[in-house]
This record gives sequence, C-alpha cells and structure tokens, in this order.
Amino acid sequence: MTIERDELATRFTYHPPTGNQSERYEKIRAMAFAFAEELVDLTPVCREQSLALTRLEGCVMWANAAIARREVPVPAEEPEIPDEDA
Repeated sequence: MTIERDELATRFTYHPPTGNQSERYEKIRAMAFAFAEELVDLTPVCREQSLALTRLEGCVMWANAAIARREVPVPAEEPEIPDEDA
C-alpha cells in the first residue's frame, strides 16, 4: 500500500480551526467528559476501566481529527464588485 504525499501532508500538518470547528471540538470533548465521568462512577477501578477511558480518549482524538483533516472548507463569499459603468 502506497500512501500519497498529499495524504501524508493531511496527516502530519497543523490544521488551524476555521468557522465553528472550535465549538464542535469543545462539544465533542464535553460529551466525552460526561461519559468518562459516568464510566468512572459505574465501573470498578481496574484495567478494563482504564482501557475504556483510553479508548474514549482515542474516540475524541479521531472525531476531532475528522473535523480538522477532512472537512471541506467553505469558500468565503466573493464581495460584489460594483459595475463601473453604472
């Protein structure tokens, strides 16, 4: 399997947030935090609990990466240029 250079760039470059991405990152983290609290309250402290929390961290990371890496940016609207003949 060959990975294209464009894909490498997508995976290994910084993607600054645009639009409402920051708010969506925060929403994902807040939902995961609430779920993590429930997991800790409902499960005994053990390896399996630790693995569940680690997987939840990974879930947050991949969800945010999907937004950062794969979202097609919406181009800004072009301002109307007045007709010079008018």
